Amino acid sequence: MKIAFLADPLSSFKIYKDSTYAMMAEAAKRGHEVYAFQQRHMALENGIVSAQMQRITLTGGGQEDWYEAADAEDVPLSTFDIILERKDPPFDMEYVYGTYLLQLAEKAGVKVFNSPQAIRDHNEKLSIAQFSQFTSPTIVTSDEARLRAFHAKHTDVIFKPLDGMGGTGIFRVKADALNLGAIIETLSLNGKQTIMAQKYIPEIVKGDKRILVIDGKPVPFSLARIPQGTEVRGNLAAGGVGVAQPLTARDREIAEAIGPVLAARGLLLVGLDVIGDYLTEVNVTSPTCFQEITQQAGFDVAAMFVDALEARAAAAH
Repeated sequence: MKIAFLADPLSSFKIYKDSTYAMMAEAAKRGHEVYAFQQRHMALENGIVSAQMQRITLTGGGQEDWYEAADAEDVPLSTFDIILERKDPPFDMEYVYGTYLLQLAEKAGVKVFNSPQAIRDHNEKLSIAQFSQFTSPTIVTSDEARLRAFHAKHTDVIFKPLDGMGGTGIFRVKADALNLGAIIETLSLNGKQTIMAQKYIPEIVKGDKRILVIDGKPVPFSLARIPQGTEVRGNLAAGGVGVAQPLTARDREIAEAIGPVLAARGLLLVGLDVIGDYLTEVNVTSPTCFQEITQQAGFDVAAMFVDALEARAAAAH
């Protein structure tokens, strides 16, 4: 297969932990052709979406010389078997414009994962509302009075923006309501921006579990991202420590209920975030944690992912 990765600059990859690198390495090992491009390299002209593509050869080298890239060529996206959308957030309008271009390429015959429309349709915070049987008490609003009432009812509450990543902008407000007004005003831009509040889940001390689901099937190990010190956030970007562990019965129940629904919508790879027994996020842009799980648990996540890619490609022919 010819597989093109829409990703951030390859020079920014930390290959010891980058999930996109793990995907590339597994695909190359199986003899697939690997290409890379950035969103800014795409163009729509005369109804055809093309991109400045570089064929990538993985050298097996270290951080500084892990790949060699051929000269870039302008190639229609429809000439590839599969395009993998692996650009990191922010999920801003520029990201959205990229999904529109990818969707046009999809109509020209190339398989795109995750589906551009499905990415747009599944805000990573708001998507949990579709599976409310698995969530803790949650409110989404820009109304300060509603947010204050929610805190008064639940007394220990997490407030967060709907467009954050890596744990940015997350606040915990306990029963004393310290700085409640300032936090609501700041996150909601004085009532102009919708935010989310959720009842605090004490099990966060045992980790914010990332459960990877590939084509509807859960990887049998999660990565529990455990907050350190006085930090309330388990995100690795916020200093959390990742510990691979087998899925619990509840983890599996959540993943097996949600996974097939999302896979049917074109979400080949999702990262479900679970704290204790509760679903807190559905990550669809560029879910990570492949390498941490593989290194600690011995389960080859990238192999499972490329198996799914090959199966999807075979089904298309």
